[in-house]
Amino acid sequence: MNSVAPPIVRFNNLTLGYNRHPAVHHLQGEIASGSLLAVVGPNGAGKSTLLKGIVGELRPMQGRIRFNGVKREDVAYLPQQSTLDSSFPIVIHDFVAMGLWAQFGAFRGFDAPARRRIEEAIAAVGLSGLENRAIGQVSGGQLQRARFARVILQNSPLVLLDEPYGAIDANTVRDLARLVRSWSGEGRTVISVLHDFTHVREEYPETLLLAREVVARGPTAQVLSEANLQRARELAEAQGEILGAAAICHADTGAVAEHHHG
Repeated sequence: MNSVAPPIVRFNNLTLGYNRHPAVHHLQGEIASGSLLAVVGPNGAGKSTLLKGIVGELRPMQGRIRFNGVKREDVAYLPQQSTLDSSFPIVIHDFVAMGLWAQFGAFRGFDAPARRRIEEAIAAVGLSGLENRAIGQVSGGQLQRARFARVILQNSPLVLLDEPYGAIDANTVRDLARLVRSWSGEGRTVISVLHDFTHVREEYPETLLLAREVVARGPTAQVLSEANLQRARELAEAQGEILGAAAICHADTGAVAEHHHG
């Protein structure tokens, strides 16, 4: 996992999990600053878990995560769209403006430069004219554009995207992928959890293949070999059998092992 560029994130024997069940274990290495990295693997492979660990939603069970050139609280994180309550009464403009909360606080007014930045972010994702529409009244693709606009406002050197293209239309995927390329071109580090291997091969020069442990890491074409993918599937199936057995063993105590996707 070494590179010429300095690392922005370093993993030191990192193990993450839920209810004492490891979901990612013994992760060692670093992510170079400026990387455009896809994280792929079977369901339950620990992909989303890894992003939650980086952003601090999960405390390591073992090992640690070190940052270089970015503070954890400044990392831009886009969780899966399914985690969002679209019935919340807020319009697109205010929803996007939440990307500036870390700088301005939730209840302070925005100055003129900040308001201009909000307008520019909304324009950058193609939502100009929809500023006053409630988020419950827009399509899934439009909502995802608004979430990307919020990431733009965070202006972070490290961007984490968890399944950013799930259940949205092809035009939105194309536009948002272009935005990710522009972030990479600016020297930002982008780590994306993705399922579409065609998209990964086209857009991401580097890939991390997880199946609770690292199966392969490096140039995408090499990592996404049939042998590596088969190895990941076998590991995931073995882990699934272990989890299933644990659930049966603990069922009489009520402590059933939880299955977490990602």
